[in-house]
Amino acid sequence: MARIPGGTSTGSKRPDAMYGAGTPGPSHYSTAAGCRLTTTDGTELVDFTMALGSVAFGYADPDVTEAVIAAARNGTIAALPHTLEVTVAEQLQAAVPIAEQVRFLKSGAEGVAAAVRIARTHTQRSHVLACGYFGWLDWSSDAAGVPAATQALCTRIPFGDVDAAREAAAGVQGHLAAIVIEPVIERMAPVGWLHALRELCDDNGALFIADEIKTGFRVHPAGAVMQQGIHPDLVVFGKALANGYPLAAVAGRGAAMAAAQHTWISSTVACDTTALAAASAVLARHAREDVCAQLASIGKAMRAGAERAVVASGAGDVRVEGIDQMWLLRFDGDAREAQVLANARASGVLIKRGAYNFAALAHDGAALAALEQALAVALRSDGAAHA
Repeated sequence: MARIPGGTSTGSKRPDAMYGAGTPGPSHYSTAAGCRLTTTDGTELVDFTMALGSVAFGYADPDVTEAVIAAARNGTIAALPHTLEVTVAEQLQAAVPIAEQVRFLKSGAEGVAAAVRIARTHTQRSHVLACGYFGWLDWSSDAAGVPAATQALCTRIPFGDVDAAREAAAGVQGHLAAIVIEPVIERMAPVGWLHALRELCDDNGALFIADEIKTGFRVHPAGAVMQQGIHPDLVVFGKALANGYPLAAVAGRGAAMAAAQHTWISSTVACDTTALAAASAVLARHAREDVCAQLASIGKAMRAGAERAVVASGAGDVRVEGIDQMWLLRFDGDAREAQVLANARASGVLIKRGAYNFAALAHDGAALAALEQALAVALRSDGAAHA
């Protein structure tokens, strides 16, 4: 805290965010491999947060790591872009039906901001309807320091509410540049809502942007919106795209993506080769095998174990919610949640407060058994951490 405001540069990894306000817990790790990490005091934990969902294979995945090391040996960045930028763009095009053109950035927040900039440039309009979390950048934030004039250009719409979306679009008729949404917010978006948003964009000459930062290459390679048979104009990927290495991609129809040439979207390190190499290894594995089906199967088993633990404990104040690949425990009270998470850590299992816990290929049978056993004990009404 004395050196880094909040203790870490990633807000969602602060102890208050991970474990609950005022709740102590491990703050840093020393090593991570597969689905297990070792804290700085030497404690090993089976991790179900998977770095806020940015890792879908496993920590230090051998194929990804070897690709990154090879890229680093050849120079991570130079005066010219590396050919890996083109290679990964082509791999994305093969996986994502609408990816006629691609731009790379370093974070999901940057990626969605770039998509919004592209939409505003393409339509020559300013207003955006939004549903979801899109990071900390000004265009979608109401945090301290964001000018009121900037906030006024983004209208929040409720998840799954068709009538509210239509009303909001009517309120900014003639000024709508884009509708941008997350397709999973603790549950899968209703297909009817997604269709309605697509129609609203078509009727208003706006772009439909899918934020697939969490869901792309986890729920479906092309994202959850396209999994439902609906094609956005722009789609943004991050997190699992490079198995934790810093990379985001904006992909979309050529007519829309062409607007990137008429505005300014750039980063010195946007195409560093280590992150691109990681993404190339990830995309190659998705091309070889159905990774998303494996994640769904592992997540289903994970959730089933958590649900059995709830039943075994007799706890009536907790529910398992979310989708198989991205699930959460819902508690009736914050204090109870913090205590259960602390009890689980004492049994060697790291799960986070609220949304989400994530399935990864590295979650083996031993990890799933550890989760069920730890939760069954942690949820007992006496709060005992061990049998």
